[in-house]
Amino acid sequence: MRRVVAWGAVACCLSASAPCVGAQRVAVPAAAAVLPPPNAAAQMTLTDSSVVLRYGGTTVFAARVTVAQGRPRVRQLVDTANGSITQVVSWVSGSGRIAVRGIVHAPGDAFAVDAEPREDGVPMVRNSVGPSYSLLNRGVYARDRDWLISVDFPARVRVTPVALGDSAAFAVDADGDEVTLRFRPRFYQKHRGLAHYEPWTYAPWPASVAGWTSWYAFKDKVTEADIHRAADVIADRLAPFGYDVLQIDDGFQRLPISVPDNWLQTNAKFPGGLAGLQSYIAGKQLTAGLWTNTTFHDSAWAMAHPSYFVRGADGTPSRGNWVGYVMDGANPATMRDLVLPVYRQLKAQGWRYFKVDALRHLRYEGYNSHAGFYARRGLDRVAVYRTFVRQIRAEIGRESFLLASWGPRPELAGLIDATRLGDDGFGYGGFAQFNSFNNVVWRNDPDHIEIHQDDGYRAATMTSLTGSLLMLTDRPGVYLTDRVEAARRTAPVLVTRPGQVYDVDPTRSSRLSMVQNEVSGAGPRPFEADQRLQQTLFQLDIARPFERWTVLARATGAPESVAFADLGLAANRPQIAFDFWSKRVLGVFTDSLQAAPVAADAVQVLCLRERVEHPQLLATNRHVSCGGVDLIQMRWADDALTGSSRVVGGDAYVLYVSEPAGWDAVSVVAPGVASALGERSESGGVRWRAVTLRADRSQLVEWTIRYQK
Repeated sequence: MRRVVAWGAVACCLSASAPCVGAQRVAVPAAAAVLPPPNAAAQMTLTDSSVVLRYGGTTVFAARVTVAQGRPRVRQLVDTANGSITQVVSWVSGSGRIAVRGIVHAPGDAFAVDAEPREDGVPMVRNSVGPSYSLLNRGVYARDRDWLISVDFPARVRVTPVALGDSAAFAVDADGDEVTLRFRPRFYQKHRGLAHYEPWTYAPWPASVAGWTSWYAFKDKVTEADIHRAADVIADRLAPFGYDVLQIDDGFQRLPISVPDNWLQTNAKFPGGLAGLQSYIAGKQLTAGLWTNTTFHDSAWAMAHPSYFVRGADGTPSRGNWVGYVMDGANPATMRDLVLPVYRQLKAQGWRYFKVDALRHLRYEGYNSHAGFYARRGLDRVAVYRTFVRQIRAEIGRESFLLASWGPRPELAGLIDATRLGDDGFGYGGFAQFNSFNNVVWRNDPDHIEIHQDDGYRAATMTSLTGSLLMLTDRPGVYLTDRVEAARRTAPVLVTRPGQVYDVDPTRSSRLSMVQNEVSGAGPRPFEADQRLQQTLFQLDIARPFERWTVLARATGAPESVAFADLGLAANRPQIAFDFWSKRVLGVFTDSLQAAPVAADAVQVLCLRERVEHPQLLATNRHVSCGGVDLIQMRWADDALTGSSRVVGGDAYVLYVSEPAGWDAVSVVAPGVASALGERSESGGVRWRAVTLRADRSQLVEWTIRYQK
């Protein structure tokens, strides 16, 4: 059984592999009592040499202002257009440079970000794990209170996380002939147009969600035997690496989809019933997940009970394509008799992962298409829609995972844990078209991955490095082949934060307001994520107390040269690049990275670590993050590289270490596990070797590699 320890408002799963969906978020009733932040400008105290911003009763920014010569012109503006507050203070020098140096104080979940799209440089989707030190950051986003402080171009700025008491703090150093400071309260809610986003009332899901779903493997022909076989294989081949969920999709229920009994009583393909199925899955130490939807297709029942449904002028139940008869979420009897019993019983049986499908159709063909039904009763159809889902959420609890399907669901912010962004089938577009939403508003779901496909490695890699929802959907036999490596090296998923609070490709998210008047869910809509590959560069910055490094994924069409400035790295600080999938050193680079073209459907993952003059770790083979999942501690001292790593039982754990000229590895010691020094290699002008550890069981391993000079 997994052990769970609460950390404030969240809980984390402690296992030898990694956090999982079992790292359940606990209910946080106190959050609802937190007063909403004001949609108002900050109180500003401005002198010739200082500036202080106070917002919501606390100081959010305090800085010294210095000028090389003379006195600057100061401009102030508070703009309230369309209810979005933008507060600006700008210092303009007549002669000499201006410097603004201060501290941003932010409550709780805050992170450094790039605040505005760049006109120059290479487009790139950026994410981070741990504090972000990227030189591309120009601001701080405080998620708990939904405000953004940033510094405009053309001033130079550096935002650095600092330790300061119990709150998050960031040093801001800006200078230039003109320095403009910008404060935007209710940033995602007002400036990004997410009217229902109230982050002070909820937290994003705090742990990895990775698993398997039956849909593309078996479609609606899935059987109980198929699920048993999948559970056996996943438990043996994938669970030790971080796959925790087994979700059954369409095909288990009785037809027509309608009353609770047809959901709760399985068809002939599942003779053991849902309770037996959940028991089998849980018996494999997996989280049991189930597909449900919000449609109703029993015509006779609907006509006999019209009050449960949205009705036309003649009083008969209204229906629409895909949604069938539209269940009336404003009628307590509808929820009591048709909807909530399903989730109540499933929760009681132990199901903890819920994919709620057809929510697009309930909104478009349902409530939007029959807006008059609610307008005549003086009801807000969006409020009815939210209430429908809110009651499902209340029934399953905050400790269960709720995936909404499909299309981005801005009206359900705060109620859902994830949403599938695009059409059926894996989609790449959302990685760049909704990158700023991921693990801030919800977790992005690019849909299920078929690792047996030509682009399986690429799909799994990008899903993992962006911190998105990772669900496989191959037939279980695929995981008995070498192709399983694509899955094993990409789970669990690190919980990332976006490096940009704008979408790299804004063409879809900028149209989200169209959900208000959409009446058809047939096929992709203009505001939904594209399935095509839109961007070719994806960067993940990882910061641990003992080290910081960067992982760069390159896809087909990626530029062959990328300046360090575009990666947020300092110039003239040489970086060693290790190619994760091909397991070789690419070389040492200064100022820019050079790499060959990437083959069609393939992906290259480069681990970039700043070169030092002694042996250093370049990567591990455990995870595509190059140590982000497994490496717990590491240090160099007394001519030895020492660390601790979480290893998977039976899996060869490999440390790739550099060996600069003059250094020679003489031994590796890892008590309780087999260890071996590999032969020294050289590539890209770097000497390096592989050091292998092999444990019989998943555990934390202490290791030491000793060198002589």
